[in-house]
Amino acid sequence: MTEYTDAIALLKADHRKVEALFEAFEKARDSKRKREIVQEICTELKVHTMIEEEIFYPALRGKIEDDMLDEGYVEHDGAKVLVNELQNAFPDEQFYDAKVTVLSEEIKHHVAEEERPSEGMFAQARKTDVDLVALRDEMLARKQALMAKAADKPLPKAKPNTLKLVAA
Repeated sequence: MTEYTDAIALLKADHRKVEALFEAFEKARDSKRKREIVQEICTELKVHTMIEEEIFYPALRGKIEDDMLDEGYVEHDGAKVLVNELQNAFPDEQFYDAKVTVLSEEIKHHVAEEERPSEGMFAQARKTDVDLVALRDEMLARKQALMAKAADKPLPKAKPNTLKLVAA
């Protein structure tokens, strides 16, 4: 199993994995393969947002810019809407590829915000007194439990926290 120096290293590794999956989707031509990749993207993003929202973000509340944390939650919710749609969709459906592309763009933006040198969320987190190694241990345990659950059956729909979805 991979060793992560701290919570930020764990989250960055997640970011790289999802980026690689989006690249694999871009290259995939077979519908079955596209769907497999998207299912993996959805699982990875669900688990990642859960460990950030349950553990990482709360540990940073009041220690870094509140606006940055609030934006993180809202960005997660935008992604969750697409994740939930894609989880039950098939590559031959209209807008499937477009939804994957938009999700990829949303994630790229979110990752850039978190990883921005000197003022991004991770840079701010490093300047706090938060024990990032202890946080890593808690997040890794939660991630492993969620991934084990996902191996048995798909995780439940991602639950937005900040958006009130209204039927048209």
